[in-house]
Amino acid sequence: MALKAAGRTSLVDSVVEQLRAQLTDGEWAVGDRIPTEHELAQQLGVGRNTVREAVRVLVHAGLLESRQGNGTFVRSTADPAAVLRGVRHAGAADVLELRVALEAEAARLAAVRRDTHDLLRLRAALTTLREEGDRDADADLAFHLAVVGATHNATFVEVYRFFSAQVHEVLVEALGDREMPPVDIDAHEALVEAVEAGDPEAAERQARELLRVPMETVAALTGGAVRNR
Repeated sequence: MALKAAGRTSLVDSVVEQLRAQLTDGEWAVGDRIPTEHELAQQLGVGRNTVREAVRVLVHAGLLESRQGNGTFVRSTADPAAVLRGVRHAGAADVLELRVALEAEAARLAAVRRDTHDLLRLRAALTTLREEGDRDADADLAFHLAVVGATHNATFVEVYRFFSAQVHEVLVEALGDREMPPVDIDAHEALVEAVEAGDPEAAERQARELLRVPMETVAALTGGAVRNR
């Protein structure tokens, strides 16, 4: 598949999209070295500075990797932007359902792997949640990040941090001015106690129970139905 010559408007964006298409279409495999800046500039009909900026964007996106003195290599052909678009276009119930799955597994792992520092962080986050009020979104997010952090899985933490922001955007768009129910402090307390007890089954169960009311509320407000879990 030949690259199309880029027009004169939004050159960097145009090159980014064309290179992104090459990657996701499998033109280059993971580990392959892509053509040099000079070669790409000639193929696209743009300057090397434009190519350099476009490649930098894709490096930051995790699709390419620049190796000093060796060139630029394909790091991944899975486009995170496509995932982002999919999440943003998903329904609120679907997004919450995925959140339940993530948080239930995080709670299970946290109960097995937590250490003293994790338990102190969880208790501190719970105290802040109580003090800041049951509708404080930042305090609630900090609590759930503390649970995820106790998995000691850096990838899990990054995925959850990214996903939680998208959940908020989808819910705001779907619900508008309609409010979600107050945060259930007692349910959060029960989750902490299960993690402290080192009981993975109880921790997973409490994580699911904690999100049961939000799931039911979203279903009621959007005219949907809660699916079997």
